[in-house]
Amino acid sequence: MFESLSDRLQAVFQKLGSKGRLDEADVREAMKSVRLALLEADVNFKVVKDFVAKVTEQAIGEDVTKSLTPHQQVVKIVHQELINLLGIDNAPLQEARPGPTVIMLVGLQGTGKTTLAAKLALHLRKKGRRVMLAACDVYRPAAINQLQTLGKQLNVPVYSEGTTAKPPDIAANALEQAKKDLVNVLIIDTAGRLQIDDLLMQELEEIEARVHPIERLLVVDAMTGQEAVRVADTFNQRVHITGLVMSKMDGDARGGAALSVRAVTGVPIKFLSTGEKVDTNTLEAFYPDRLASRILGMGDMLSLIEKAEQVYDAEQAKAMEKKLRKGKFDFEDFLNAMRQMRKLGPLQQILGMIPGMSQLARNEELVDERQLKRIEAMICAMTPLERRNPDIIKHSRRGRIARGSGTAEAEVSALIKQFQEMQRMLKKLTGGQGGGKGRRGGRGGHGGSGGLDPRDIMRMLK
Repeated sequence: MFESLSDRLQAVFQKLGSKGRLDEADVREAMKSVRLALLEADVNFKVVKDFVAKVTEQAIGEDVTKSLTPHQQVVKIVHQELINLLGIDNAPLQEARPGPTVIMLVGLQGTGKTTLAAKLALHLRKKGRRVMLAACDVYRPAAINQLQTLGKQLNVPVYSEGTTAKPPDIAANALEQAKKDLVNVLIIDTAGRLQIDDLLMQELEEIEARVHPIERLLVVDAMTGQEAVRVADTFNQRVHITGLVMSKMDGDARGGAALSVRAVTGVPIKFLSTGEKVDTNTLEAFYPDRLASRILGMGDMLSLIEKAEQVYDAEQAKAMEKKLRKGKFDFEDFLNAMRQMRKLGPLQQILGMIPGMSQLARNEELVDERQLKRIEAMICAMTPLERRNPDIIKHSRRGRIARGSGTAEAEVSALIKQFQEMQRMLKKLTGGQGGGKGRRGGRGGHGGSGGLDPRDIMRMLK
């Protein structure tokens, strides 16, 4: 979502870096470009004005202009001000003691509230909470059916009274049921409208009065730009929202709403949501410093590590480590590793979290998800013996694999050749021995220029 803004800001900083020492005129000229980049990203005008003024004031100080690395100091200032703009600290969900904790989701129709309810239920269940969903959108039968279907998939109970009961009554009855079932968290999915109206707000106020939710989360569509800021402000005035969830963060909008809504409303962003799938990779807790780093192309290794921990298979990793130490790595291992990697999310998103890889992530020729599927199809078309012994795949076998995977024989040949090159690189990296030491010391170490460049892996996937 922030690709265009990120590119524009990085271009400004590269230009500053080429100047060496900076004077006040250089800083002010750069800030004009930053201001324009933020406005084009659909950030609120008042927010941009305040942001640029704060950065300029600090950047023309003596510490920056007389620094040996002035452009890095400017980047540091921009980074910190972005963090301040987004909220400084992570704002975790509050919990009621004694429970159950009641979370009410509100928002306009089409923002993804129902899907978000299921994502949040999965997120909390993985933290050891017993969760119940309450279907209070009686005006859209499809919403009740959708919530029940998602609840069944996740094995999370859904409380529903159909479309005839009043939403405040459903919410109150759901809370009583949650208490009986010793549920820790009750998530209430409320109705939305195409636009804000008084009837919607009255209903939400009645539900709030009946169940006293400790969290009132507004689900905001990040694709709606500055309209999202107005919607958030209006909801906050009526139901006093405690947190924001930015949905559709993987869209192609300019992302200004995410940068504006916290500053305008004063309400913290608690989660970022991507895609329609309900899994551990489509909802992440919001950390201002991490998003600021992504916007500036600095990566976000902490979020990547957290994602990896969620899909981490300890036993499989140990087995892989043993094979790598011995310099052995076959198509079975590669297929398992690729599938594990895909669980982390889209390849482009993963590379964008690695410092220094943001530009590479945007190279559509290099990062092609369709090619991953073609590689998987070719490997799946091999026999177990062929996967473990790629050297035996000669002409006749290649033809059969190509027909079985719907690819060309030349593609199968190229895959095998590239895989053999990758095997050689891995043997070089590990020393090709069972002692567990790389040639440059340390377990799997790769100091100097002998390390495995991520671009080599990407070439493998082309």
